[in-house]
Amino acid sequence: MIRIVLHLDLSESASRAVNVRKNHRSIQSGDRQVRCGVPTESDIVGVPQKRRRSKSAVSATLMAVAVLLVGCDGKRASDAPPAPVVTVSKPLQREITEWDEYTGRFAAVATVEVRPRVSGFIDSIHFKDGDIVKQNDLLFTIDQRPYKFAAAQARADLQRAQAKLEIADLDYQRALTLVRNQTMTEREFDTRRSTQKDAAASVESAEAILHQAQLNLEWTEVRAPIAGRISDRRVDAGNLVVGGSGGATLLTTIVSIDPIYFVFDGSEADFLHYLRLAAAGARPSSRDAPNPVAVRLSDEADFKHEGRMDFVDNAVSLKTGTMRARAILPNKDGLLTPGFFGRLRLFGGEHESLLVPDSAIASDQSTKIVYVVGNDNTVVVKRVELGPMVDGLRAIRTGLESSDTIIIEGLARARPGQKVRTESRSIQTVVR
Repeated sequence: MIRIVLHLDLSESASRAVNVRKNHRSIQSGDRQVRCGVPTESDIVGVPQKRRRSKSAVSATLMAVAVLLVGCDGKRASDAPPAPVVTVSKPLQREITEWDEYTGRFAAVATVEVRPRVSGFIDSIHFKDGDIVKQNDLLFTIDQRPYKFAAAQARADLQRAQAKLEIADLDYQRALTLVRNQTMTEREFDTRRSTQKDAAASVESAEAILHQAQLNLEWTEVRAPIAGRISDRRVDAGNLVVGGSGGATLLTTIVSIDPIYFVFDGSEADFLHYLRLAAAGARPSSRDAPNPVAVRLSDEADFKHEGRMDFVDNAVSLKTGTMRARAILPNKDGLLTPGFFGRLRLFGGEHESLLVPDSAIASDQSTKIVYVVGNDNTVVVKRVELGPMVDGLRAIRTGLESSDTIIIEGLARARPGQKVRTESRSIQTVVR
């Protein structure tokens, strides 16, 4: 509300013409006030309509009204807000090495369940739970006494068979001389020859039984089939374990440490993209070439563990629609443990790309957009397809031109179709 009080310096004659009431009250909040526009004559305080006879009083009043009108018009012109200021820049264009990222798990190259090959009671244990073991290290000893007896008996049976073979050989040699002199019948000669062959076969059978007995005795010492880290014992000394090829007792497990696998799944679209690149000669297939990879753990910021691709599956999974792949990495210090989660970067080829700050990208539901300023300083929206992060900037695959001027700061102040004032600044990479 605008309250106007006019102080008019009237001439003596005009003062007499204006009869001001002594009990005239001041302007109240409910009274008609002078607003932006043309006031009525009754709005002028202290000048009753019937008593205005002085031309000088009227002139002074009109001049005051004119000043008010000019002030109101000026206020209306200043009400329009200025165009917002935003920071703009051209996209950074450079050749990049693209790395695609995937989440996966580390897995041991070899995992072995240690089970006994013979049955018996555990006599002793020769490792500490969780130790690093070498191949052929002694782990368990099963009671050897029954197997030593079996081996000794098999050795004795072999000696008996060899003695019988010696006699059969001598009888056969004598029969050869006698049959030439026709002092022995053909039937007797055939009998001695058959006895000699039977004795030779008995020796071979006894040798096989002895070898089996010796092998069983050897298997009473359960040794590490691979080098790696051993788990805890599943059976304590004094317990009976069952050996054999089926239903054997699990004693412990061993996983290899160096090298180690990293297993991950890629989408069907990514797999098809790699096939297109290989067909165009831009990037070799990981089936044919050991493409480089780098992995970081969940508590690491950099991809410091380097390796290479080792395997790509032969079919896309019907359940998940993904392709299983595998990389192999050295693990000399044993830091990488089977079961760890990690993030893998896979070499995706080299090409020209546009880079923008991640802060310059907005979201329109599921679509990513950037704000582009036209030649007339009007904001325009462009939908883009995002690529990976490169030196702290986001690569743009499609939707943006190198000649576009994008808003990199002040997105909250910009609206599509709105005019803005711009401040230019170049985009800088972040070198780690």
